[in-house]
Amino acid sequence: MASLFERAEALGLLSAEARRARAGSGRLLLLRGPTGTGRSALVRDAIRHGTEHGMQVLSVSCSPEESGEPLAAVRKMLCPDAGCGQEDDPGTDPDHRRQADRFWRLLCSRAARFPLLLAVDDVHLADHASRRWLVDAARRLARLPVLMVVTERVQYDVTPPAPGFSHGLAPSLVRVHTCGPLGRPAAESMVHAVFGPDTDPAWTEACITASAGNPLLLRALLDDLRIVSPDGGRPESALPDTCADLYPGAFVAAVTWWLDSAGPETAAVARTLAEVGGCAGRADERDVPGRECLLAAVTGSGPARVLGWATAMTRLGLLRPDPVQGDLRFAHALLRDAVLDGWSHERREAVHRAAADFRYRRGDRAEEVAGHLLRTGPVGMPRSAGTLLDAADEATRAGRTGDAADYLRRALDEPLARERRAGALVELALLESVTEPSGGIPRLTEALRLQERPRDRALTAVSLGTALNRRGESRAALDVLRGLDGVREDPVLARTVLAASALLSEGDGGLRRTVHAQLRAACDEGAGPPSPTVRALRLRYEAAGGLVPAEEALRRLRELTTAAEDPLPAPYLFGAAACVAQWADELDWADQLAGAGLAGHRVSPLHPVYDLLMRVRIDTAAARGDFAGVLTYAEENGLPVDGAGPAVASNLRAQAVLALIGTDRLAEARRLADGVVLAHADDGWEANRFLYARGVLRAASGDRHGALADFLECGRRALDSETGGPAVTPWRSAAAEVQSALDRPREALALADEEYRLATVWGTPRVVGRALRVLGEVTGGRRGLELTEQAVEVLRGPSPDPGAGTEPALGLELGSALVSHGRLLIAAGHPRRARSLLREASVTAERLGATALLTLTQDMLRAGGARGGSGPLTGEASLTGSERRVAALAADGRTNAEISDLLHLARRTVETHLTSTYRKLGIQRRADLAAAMGTGDADRRPVTGAGAVS
Repeated sequence: MASLFERAEALGLLSAEARRARAGSGRLLLLRGPTGTGRSALVRDAIRHGTEHGMQVLSVSCSPEESGEPLAAVRKMLCPDAGCGQEDDPGTDPDHRRQADRFWRLLCSRAARFPLLLAVDDVHLADHASRRWLVDAARRLARLPVLMVVTERVQYDVTPPAPGFSHGLAPSLVRVHTCGPLGRPAAESMVHAVFGPDTDPAWTEACITASAGNPLLLRALLDDLRIVSPDGGRPESALPDTCADLYPGAFVAAVTWWLDSAGPETAAVARTLAEVGGCAGRADERDVPGRECLLAAVTGSGPARVLGWATAMTRLGLLRPDPVQGDLRFAHALLRDAVLDGWSHERREAVHRAAADFRYRRGDRAEEVAGHLLRTGPVGMPRSAGTLLDAADEATRAGRTGDAADYLRRALDEPLARERRAGALVELALLESVTEPSGGIPRLTEALRLQERPRDRALTAVSLGTALNRRGESRAALDVLRGLDGVREDPVLARTVLAASALLSEGDGGLRRTVHAQLRAACDEGAGPPSPTVRALRLRYEAAGGLVPAEEALRRLRELTTAAEDPLPAPYLFGAAACVAQWADELDWADQLAGAGLAGHRVSPLHPVYDLLMRVRIDTAAARGDFAGVLTYAEENGLPVDGAGPAVASNLRAQAVLALIGTDRLAEARRLADGVVLAHADDGWEANRFLYARGVLRAASGDRHGALADFLECGRRALDSETGGPAVTPWRSAAAEVQSALDRPREALALADEEYRLATVWGTPRVVGRALRVLGEVTGGRRGLELTEQAVEVLRGPSPDPGAGTEPALGLELGSALVSHGRLLIAAGHPRRARSLLREASVTAERLGATALLTLTQDMLRAGGARGGSGPLTGEASLTGSERRVAALAADGRTNAEISDLLHLARRTVETHLTSTYRKLGIQRRADLAAAMGTGDADRRPVTGAGAVS
């Protein structure tokens, strides 16, 4: 029988005591144990055993319904309905003492005829008179052929127990056996008996854990699972976490009976623990004077009894310490759910309110108190709202924005002062905007109505405008800022609102021109020096249109970023400066400015500068040719490169598409670009940047007409919004290349010439070099060779230390210029000169991971007559013998002149070798040679004498 697993000791004791009783020497056998450990099953087996061995069985199962009638259990056992007539029933005597004597005589008379087995189940539920009679009888069984088998529930409950049944009996009069949970082998056998020996071990373990090895609970759970999960032992199934998944509910009924058996006080503690979690293992009043256990305080029970109960339940396997927090929890989610089954929502809320009150008075952290308040309705106390707001601050500082948002939502259900409610609404809107770009608009709108101070109204309006702008409502965003009262009277607020308007208007060309006119007017006013922020924003506008040289722009930026500025508009100054610095190829400075703007001024996601600074970060990575960094950044900021997610024409998507093209992953780039409907996009430069990226993708895929349409539309939008400078988006160069490929030389030359003219105004090597390259390609012939050679020289830049290497930010442009020049050299009949350039381009492409460029250069090398199998293009293994010897001497500290003398080489040859070595090793300085070549002082061997270079 499943119910008698692992009960051999008890059955052996029963058999021995039955033999002793049949021999004429009776005794009491007391079977004790917690609820559900199989006591009743043992009684049933005792009855079966006695019947089989010729004993007359008299049995009774006690119940609380009969506990009010004296001697009811004894009468039911000795005088069942069919056992004796009315005249022989001692219970008809109104004198209880005479009844007890007559019951004893009746027992003796029956024992004289047959050996007796008295089976009393659940004696703890019997009436007091019956318990006293049974104890008295146990004292006189030694000379009678009577075995009394009694079961008693003995478990640590919160309510202090009454004296046990054997209390006051001599040890010689009673044999005691204690029942407990099943051991692991027996519990596994029960599971296997239902689902088979090949049951999944994880499923078996879950069943045992959920029932704590308690035979009653395990049997009930298996009964339910047999119906709902007939394939329960299969690996693809899992044990349910909620009782709603179990039918017909035998497990819930068993758990409920287990709780009822423990009494209302214990059941209340168990359900409270299941609902709120416990601190029974850490709040001991003996260790911390004056502090009560949470469970004891919430339920009104004694702390010592609660701690004792928790200890006992842990030993039985029903409770387990939480592996992270250390608090006690029910062993399995299903067991916890069964304990809570039937508890009303109102009762649960009351428990959490009591727990929150206790923890607040005890001085626990705000989040510990707020965790309970989240599970209650409005409390209506200012203290509750303050605690929830404090908890939101704690969670925000810890980086758990989701928890912080939950606390703020709950705080808004409580009564809050007008100013605090507005602040909570703004903070919640900021948190919600992290997951929803245009989120928080209703909350910010309400907060704006509640704000009374001009500064608070201005900041809230800026956040609301940012949220509206992200939703594509640029005009509505500016209307919010224009509708502010009391801003003009405060110069700092006026500058802040104007700066915000400048950034929020970029999605609409007409609005952008209007706001720029306001910026120009603010700079031209003669009432004192204009604000550094306003001047920086105007400078950014001019730089985007290519109206100012980069050198002058950087000089002015350095002055502006060192000038004094109020903290409120300062982030806009940093944002404008970072953007212009990135266009001017001052990438390190741009990153520093972006970091200072984000961290130093605590720019939130609903600040207009936030998106600008984040764009600068990804644009600097793209400018460096860091394709892996761009794609990683895109995925970390919600843009999976597999094309999933909303198709928005953003700068982030554009840069990711360009990075995928650069790494020759055109299929992924197409998935990322597909689905963007530009008809629904605004006229901002982010949509222009995406148009440019899609044009590059179409050109790389062979769709030249589609690419040209994208480039020209990009140009139209850029010119309309006055952001047509070549540093922002080189749409003219891209369109010129496509026009040339479509055999439209006149159109191509016009675009390339215009790009070069604007590039010389801006004046950075990247922009000028790119314009020269494209102009040379579309021009062709001898003039084209001169222009592409000039592009290579511009992009290489001056090298006071030969071999200092190309600026990494220009690596991709240099590689493209080398390829263009090499192509024209091959066409002009100079393949040998072209091969050295193409190899240099291959080295650059391999170092940057530019797979598309690398493939192109290798194809062109083969077309130019280069032999295959040339070995690695970068790294120490790629160095030639001559390069390795020159590099070893340079790493040893030799100057170029000394190396020239030692190896009998021209100084120019030494410089050429070092230049090639630096590029192959991907280093910038002579001091990095030793580490890059993996050599130390002990490994260096000076090379001297003629003929050292082969």
